[in-house]
Amino acid sequence: MEAMSTPFQQRWQFWIDRGGTFTDIVAKRPDGTLLTHKLLSENPEQYRDAAVAGIRHLLGLQAGELITPERVACVKMGTTVATNALLERQGEPTLLVTTRGFRDALRIAYQNRPRLFDRHIVLPELLYSFVVEAKERMGAHGDVVQALDEPLLKEALLAQYQRGLRAVAIIFMHGYRYTAHEKAAKRIAQELGFTQISCSHEVSPMMKFVSRGDTTVVDAYLSPILRRYVDQVAADMPGVKIFFMQSSGGLTDAHAFQGKDAILSGPAGGIVGMARTAALAFQGAAGQPPDAAQAASGGAIAGPIRVIGFDMGGTSTDVSHYAGEFEREFETQVAGVRMRAPMMSIHTVAAGGGSLLKFDGERFRVGPQSAGANPGPACYRRGGALAVTDANVMVGKVQPNYFPKLFGPQADEALSFEAAQAQFEVLARQSGRSPEAVAEGFINIAVQQMANAIKKISVARGYDVTRYTLQCFGGAGGQHACLVADALGMTCVLVHPLAGVLAWRIRA
Repeated sequence: MEAMSTPFQQRWQFWIDRGGTFTDIVAKRPDGTLLTHKLLSENPEQYRDAAVAGIRHLLGLQAGELITPERVACVKMGTTVATNALLERQGEPTLLVTTRGFRDALRIAYQNRPRLFDRHIVLPELLYSFVVEAKERMGAHGDVVQALDEPLLKEALLAQYQRGLRAVAIIFMHGYRYTAHEKAAKRIAQELGFTQISCSHEVSPMMKFVSRGDTTVVDAYLSPILRRYVDQVAADMPGVKIFFMQSSGGLTDAHAFQGKDAILSGPAGGIVGMARTAALAFQGAAGQPPDAAQAASGGAIAGPIRVIGFDMGGTSTDVSHYAGEFEREFETQVAGVRMRAPMMSIHTVAAGGGSLLKFDGERFRVGPQSAGANPGPACYRRGGALAVTDANVMVGKVQPNYFPKLFGPQADEALSFEAAQAQFEVLARQSGRSPEAVAEGFINIAVQQMANAIKKISVARGYDVTRYTLQCFGGAGGQHACLVADALGMTCVLVHPLAGVLAWRIRA
């Protein structure tokens, strides 16, 4: 009630994008002015969570001091916590409970062969650790073929609970429509003390056993990770309204944030921001992207809204197509995992500012591994390996003197040109080129990877990319936007003044 005594407009508001490498913060002061702040997402020597640390910094609070609703009206956040947990397979150990005889159904799945001529097929790692087969079966028309053997199921669940498992995904045949057995299994799991119980009729109440099952497993696997993160953030901001961006582009209350809806939480905020700023830049008359004179004059872009989103961050690059309306997918695959949940149509390639650079004696490689925020690229002064950011430092596109002093053990030093140069000189001796030429070669490889990703969402779908504007955002987008546009034959690049923190537009 005390928070209500301070009007909403007289309190701070925050919009945060917690990426794999950097956390971007945009704050609106009570007087209406905007402030931006950027922190490394992981810096354990300095803070436990970058988002909370950034808010404290802008409010002038000390470490450990609580953030109260008297000063903060709301916090809206996009996060890659679930995405990274899925990519790195660092989710909660999960138990799969399914109808007897279907223990391998999710592994067999649809037997798709995306690479038909590969002789060695590498299947993605399963998200669930153990399987319990329940003695039950519902018919397709609701008839009970086999009643659920509750004592037997309870005994099997108790054994798994004693193993230490606390997350369970329950998927029964025809359970999306005839829910009695799934509800009974959920009740038993609750009585035994399982803390995360995902039932397919609640998570994905639709036909098709495999996609329904996969989505339910993802939810059970990721929701505990999200809940711990939400609880951690909420503990430092008691009473403050916290909202999270979902993969679909909509906001939800922090405590309703589920694993299945969090995969593209971070990138989705960028797409919303891209659409908003594109609408401001374009005017409604029919026509084409502006000529050079119009672009140079800073005038509005003539013609219908046709943009290719180019969101390059520290860990990956997300590209998207926008022509006046959001494109969404309802069944997709992320990191080898099938999911059925509404989400923005985004194509991701592992080429970000932190993508590692390697030379195997024959060719240069960029990614897919990333240096992340800790230790980060070599120039971060934390003993990291060479990354794309180092290449940009080497060729002079990133000037350490104009970069925030966030690096080193005390997070108060500038980027180190010398650290990047020393490692490029080693590669230069190995490859017989100058350090600058080696760096330029790596940049060209990264640009081609990003250009190919854009072709998949444009040229491969019948869109003439040369008639589009490349809308650049993300912390590293500006360093490569012109090179990517040249590689695709695009003549116009749109850069918002706050392109580096564009996901703050999730405030709507």
